[in-house]
Formats: sequence, C-alpha cells, structure tokens
Amino acid sequence: MADRLPPLTALRAFEAAARHMSFQRAAGELHVTPAALSFQIKSLEEHLGAPLFHRLNRAVELTEAGRALAPGARDGFEMLEVAWRAARRITDHMSLTVTAGPAFTAILLAPRLYSFAQAHPEIELRLSAGLSLVELTHSDVDVAIRFGYGPDGPELFSEPFLQEWATPMMSPALAAEFGTGEGMAEVPLIHQDDIRFLSPAVDWPAWFAQAGLPERNWTGQRFSQADHALDAALSGAGAVLGRGSLTNRMLREGRLVAPFRMALATGAHYRFICAKGAESRPQIAAFREWIMAETAMISAHDRDFDIVEPPRS
Repeated sequence: MADRLPPLTALRAFEAAARHMSFQRAAGELHVTPAALSFQIKSLEEHLGAPLFHRLNRAVELTEAGRALAPGARDGFEMLEVAWRAARRITDHMSLTVTAGPAFTAILLAPRLYSFAQAHPEIELRLSAGLSLVELTHSDVDVAIRFGYGPDGPELFSEPFLQEWATPMMSPALAAEFGTGEGMAEVPLIHQDDIRFLSPAVDWPAWFAQAGLPERNWTGQRFSQADHALDAALSGAGAVLGRGSLTNRMLREGRLVAPFRMALATGAHYRFICAKGAESRPQIAAFREWIMAETAMISAHDRDFDIVEPPRS
C-alpha cells in the first residue's frame, strides 16, 4: 500500500461523492462529467488498494474504508477553504466587511457612511447587520462592533469606545404633556429587551428609583430591538429609555426630547473587534480611525447629562 497521499483532485472527487452519495450530483458540483468523476475515484481506489464505494444499480454506498476516509476528507477540505480565505483576506486591501447590531447599523453607521466613502473611495465596504457571534479568525468578516462588557478572546484585538447611558426620551408633543416628574407617572412606557442583559438593570424601575419618583404601573409596549423602540417613540407612542449613542442626531434635530438631565450609566460600551494583528491592515485601520472620530463627536454631548450609576437591587 502506498504511503504517499493521493492527488487532491481524486480526494476532492471522493469527498463530493461521499457527501452527496451520488456520482451524478458530485460531478455536477465539481463541473465535470460523471465519467471523469468515476475515473478519479477509481484512481483513488487503486492508490488505496481497496474499494471506497459499493456500486449498486441506482445508488452507491460507502465501504468500510470509505467510511473511514470520508470524515477526514470533508474536514480537510473545509480547513483548506478556511485557510485559503484567510490568506486571500490578508492580501486584499480593497474590501472590508463589518458586522454590527441592527440598531447601530441602521441609526449610527448607515447615515454616516458617505463620509467614509468620500475619504476612502478605494475601499469597498460591506455591512452585515446582526447580533450573532462570528469567528473573526475563520470567516469573511473583518470587523465586528459589539455592545456589552467583554472581555473578548486573546486571539482578538478589542478596543472599547463609546460608553453608553440611557435617559427618558419622547416626542416633543408628548414631552409637552408628560415631561415632568408628575407627568412620568402617566406617560405610556416603551420597553426594550435588547438591554435586559445589563447588570445592574437599566430599565424604567431603575430610572424611577434613581430619580426619586414613586413606582407606577410598568406595563407598556415591548420591543426586541432598540431601533424599533425608537421608531415607536418618534411616532409619539410613548417614552423610551433612549441610549445616547443611538439618539444623538434625533435629539439635535428636535425629533426627540430628553426632559431630564439625569441619565443612567450602563457600565457597558461598544467594542471594535478584529483578529489580532489585523488592526494594522490598511482598510481596517482606516475604518477604525473613522469610527473613533465619528463616535468621539457623539461622546462630546455626554456633558449635557448627569450620568449616574443605576441602583443595585
């Protein structure tokens, strides 16, 4: 039996056929004829000195040797594809893929991207809105912007920015009617589930307690995402605990009003995350410099509020 590895083309033909359990479908995936694929598998079997498939009338089945080879072949080609993508990303200075939460993407990133595009027309920026964790060292995503506490893994470069706080906000019409301590007892409340992980809690009971206001009925509309909750507040549906990063422009434009100076610190912040060492790649460094400058202007408005720690239960 030969000790040297067989040709990769023959292993690729076997891996596809074992995954599909069909020579016809495997040939279609690899863009070869079924006869060519069958020839590659036959040469692999000759190299091994044993059959890998039982050829039946209208189907194929793996032999014992085929079952032993299939998992390693599958994993090996998956690892090769990951390594190839990683190598291509290192040499690619023209594209950048960034993932961020839906609210951060829609409210903060998207409206400002024209300035990044103007400053860096050579970079093709792709945005992916989502909250799921991504493996930055083994994916096509270059940068993740995440909100929370961290820490992030030792294989990652992680830089905190934009400390977050929250205070009651509402439409101007609603503020005229309910924007006082007494009015807060009656104003319709909007709740957000995306900040329920914060500890201590940053929610309506916490803000009322810190403001020295009596408890009230806490029922109200509930949203899973901050941008949906803000849309409801903009429509006049109620008061929302608006986060400073997401509402900066709405407050400046007068679409929302923050009647109280007291705001609750979240203790959490946004993080700029990429694979360790990748922060020096030209397009990642350019985006990092841009996002830090953009959010520094937002942070400058923190002085308009008295930001305090929420009460601990």
